Amino acid sequence: MEALQAEQVPEQAALLALDKIPVRNVWLLFLYASGLAQFRDRFEAEIEDSPDFKSLVARLLCFATEKRLRRNLSFGYRRREDVLRRVRGRIDVLESVSRDLFRRGEVACRFEELTLDTPRNQLVRAALERLSGWLVNEDLCHRCRTLAHALGRAGVSGTKPSRSEIAADQIARHEGEDRLMVSLAKAVFDLVLPTEQEGTRSLLKAQRDETAFRKLFEKAIGNFFAVELSRENGWRVFPGKQFKWPVAAASSGIGTYLPIMVTDIILENAPENRRIIIDTKFTNVLTASQYGGNRFKTDHIYQLYSYLRSQERSDDPLSLNSEGMLLYPSIGTDVDETAVVQGHSVRFVTIDLAQPSSTVVDRLRSLPMLSVLEQ
Repeated sequence: MEALQAEQVPEQAALLALDKIPVRNVWLLFLYASGLAQFRDRFEAEIEDSPDFKSLVARLLCFATEKRLRRNLSFGYRRREDVLRRVRGRIDVLESVSRDLFRRGEVACRFEELTLDTPRNQLVRAALERLSGWLVNEDLCHRCRTLAHALGRAGVSGTKPSRSEIAADQIARHEGEDRLMVSLAKAVFDLVLPTEQEGTRSLLKAQRDETAFRKLFEKAIGNFFAVELSRENGWRVFPGKQFKWPVAAASSGIGTYLPIMVTDIILENAPENRRIIIDTKFTNVLTASQYGGNRFKTDHIYQLYSYLRSQERSDDPLSLNSEGMLLYPSIGTDVDETAVVQGHSVRFVTIDLAQPSSTVVDRLRSLPMLSVLEQ
């Protein structure tokens, strides 16, 4: 998405009217981006009662945490080193000898200890404490603080774990409730949350970190196709892929200066002889032309054209008629235009995030099913 851009889109054009996106649709994007699509039809009441995404995350994180506390939090193993009077785990011979512990009837040991003070539980407590300082609703703030203190009494420390510690704490398939709880906690720190600014109810922290929502949209779209497209119908979904320039001869330093070509999503259906290269853009689909009226963005067209034409190879039949799609979020705008350029179908499509969630889902499901040449 970031590659081959000949010009920069003005920041005000990229932000869209984010305060008009319903909380339900932000929740929809979050679920797919987080790999939690199975929770899509749950928590209807919480979604309707939440004025913004931040309140929704807080309500659901409290709900998930309360449920885990009632059923007992997940335990994990923590590595410890200690001096004991009996052997536990493995003996640290060097430490024991250097400190003359054997003579005192002691031994230095390294062992794994079962504990509730795991990275996932630490992350949840840190998220609850963070939310308690952000929220305007006093009842919700109190609920977050109460749960954070409950985790503390259970033995969970208040230190936020590092990214590496979180990544190492793998959640098993049967731990679905933990998966939801941890994903919500991550959203507090990593994904888009709204800001409260005077004069506007901004749904997302776009002014501070517009890139975060762009990544949320891009990841949600990729995961949506991965979940919704059936392998039984021949579809395969590939995440971002780096293309190589078909360079026949080059000077020694050219590789340093050539831009990188990285796609967002590639869909393939071998039985139907189709390959669709999708690039998501978190900007308005149209821009004002100096000659009057609105036009598609030139640099986006050049970028997609490069993806399609540069990868043509006789030993890769799908590359010779691959399709390209530029996919934009929109508010109250519906664009779906197509053209065939030198044998490649090119499509410009918007997803109106102001529409009901069911409409958004139906729109996304329909995109790969209709070839541009059939429209």
